[in-house]
Amino acid sequence: MKLILSTSNIMTAGGPSVIRPTTSKSNVELINSLRANFLAAQQATPPASEKSNGNGNTSLPSWTKQEDDTLYIPAIDFSQHGLAEERSQYDITVKLFYLPGIPVSRRCAHTRQAIELVLKELHVDSIDLLIVSFPGILFDAEDDSEEEISSVDDGSSTEQADDFDSTIQTWRTLESLHEQGKIAQLGVAEFGSERLARFLPHTKVKPSVDQINLKDCCVVPKSLILYAKQEKIDLLTHNDCNDILPVGTTRELLGPGERGAGILASAPDASDGLQGDIETQWVVKYTAVVKDRGVVENKGYFALADVGSCVKPSQST
Repeated sequence: MKLILSTSNIMTAGGPSVIRPTTSKSNVELINSLRANFLAAQQATPPASEKSNGNGNTSLPSWTKQEDDTLYIPAIDFSQHGLAEERSQYDITVKLFYLPGIPVSRRCAHTRQAIELVLKELHVDSIDLLIVSFPGILFDAEDDSEEEISSVDDGSSTEQADDFDSTIQTWRTLESLHEQGKIAQLGVAEFGSERLARFLPHTKVKPSVDQINLKDCCVVPKSLILYAKQEKIDLLTHNDCNDILPVGTTRELLGPGERGAGILASAPDASDGLQGDIETQWVVKYTAVVKDRGVVENKGYFALADVGSCVKPSQST
């Protein structure tokens, strides 16, 4: 069974916010926002016994919603969402995190799933910028070459060939969505000058943005500044975690106990919730900014996880 986790609009609690730097890592924001949205949904739903899954077994809390093999946590009424003003008034940026350990062969479907959810949530036909974060790629200012790179890949990169091929394969899906008009611009995360120089010759649609995590360092390498300027790529910074939603964290969020949502069983072979190993597939973050005011009106996250065996708990007596 697929589990779609959502935060809803995290700006609604405190109202729209002017963009400002933050010291909180995005996985803290994600986890706290998911937990808060689960609790709000539970409190807004009248007490009821667990819903039947149609097979004679109890399964799902009443504040969730199942459609075919997908469970929305919490239930989402997309008709109630959307932007307050005309689409032209917004810059919509989306960042998609491909998570470690997930086969590259799934990324095409995952990309389309994530983008479609954001489009439905915001009631729009396209986004302005999609930034993708590949697992295992971490920017290190000290490792970036100090020499300006003006030539294509010479084959000396330390990046493994299969990893590079998977990056190109994934980029083809993004280019397809760009061609369909769903994404205006594409971006990457954590690419140094050497990786960019190797990557760009294989693209039809070049990334317009390179988003890097400087951690405690505040100096962007000169080589990257020069190369990005040469290729007309904007350099942005972020404080996102690469492994933004580990499996253990997901199980804690959805498991039993005081801080869990009560969706998953306490153990893979227990009968107090959905049974099976959980595997987090991807996370997507979206932000809609009102252009003329620089105000974040809508911001949120979706995440997809799979429960392996999907054995339903028995009917309570």
